Amino acid sequence: MGRLRLRRPRGLVEGVSAAVVALAVLVLAARMVTTAGEALKQAWPALLALALLAGAIAAWRIGQAAAVRRRDKERLAGLQITLGEFDAMDDRDFEYALRDLLVRDGWPARRVGGGGDQAADVIGDHPQRGRIVVQAKHTRVGGKVGSSVMYAVKGTAGPAHKADHAVVVTNGTFTRDAIAWGERHGVHWVDRERLRRWAESGTALHGLLGLSGRSRTTRFKRAA
Repeated sequence: MGRLRLRRPRGLVEGVSAAVVALAVLVLAARMVTTAGEALKQAWPALLALALLAGAIAAWRIGQAAAVRRRDKERLAGLQITLGEFDAMDDRDFEYALRDLLVRDGWPARRVGGGGDQAADVIGDHPQRGRIVVQAKHTRVGGKVGSSVMYAVKGTAGPAHKADHAVVVTNGTFTRDAIAWGERHGVHWVDRERLRRWAESGTALHGLLGLSGRSRTTRFKRAA
């Protein structure tokens, strides 16, 4: 199909007709603008009320979120968990408790444990101290964590999670071989006594384990 082409009016009659059509279009547009303006004039109190209501709702939600964050910060600032409370937890609750303790110590952290977690149950990121990966091993009282857990954490902390620090935490104890292997290969360990000092006495984890800045821990990542 060919393009529609407009041609200039020919003659006086066609010129007057085109002018009349153009004028009619302008008059119609002016009436539409006038009508819209009158409608807006009549509706502006309702629109203003809706805007104020939306603003009030947004401000209330922001205030509520800020209050929740403040209460959480205050709660976590004084967080203390006893060994007895740890022993009564299940695996999932244990992981969330360790996450909260990291947050208390200034590590923004999240629980990531579950299927396919690649030996990381909690991950925290500190602006100065870097990334920490925590493997949680909740066990019955008197239970021991063996070297295989240390191997797994060492194998994934750097390559899979880009971690600066790797820590295995249990409410039980570690075998001598597990402790010795962890000490040699840069995998930190928190047994029942260290857990008590961290969670119950309030000692920060980085102070308890001597975790400093990123420069010290790059050796852990290169050795992975």
